[in-house]
Amino acid sequence: MSYHYSMVIQWSEEDQLFLVHLPEFPWQQFHIHGRTYEEAAKNGQEVIETFVEMLLEENQPLPEPRMLPEKPLLVA
Repeated sequence: MSYHYSMVIQWSEEDQLFLVHLPEFPWQQFHIHGRTYEEAAKNGQEVIETFVEMLLEENQPLPEPRMLPEKPLLVA
């Protein structure tokens, strides 16, 4: 199943890995990562699916997905 949640993927020089942050799940207690950008994105999607399944099983509300502004962003 596909969920529309955000992932922020950043390269970490220190760890030599791509690290994944899930803004809609600020309580995540571990770091998601991958050796490649694609692996990090895949791992992030798997964790999102796990979080959603867990919340649904516990009858907890799902976080609201972050939405981009409806107006286009102007870049200076």
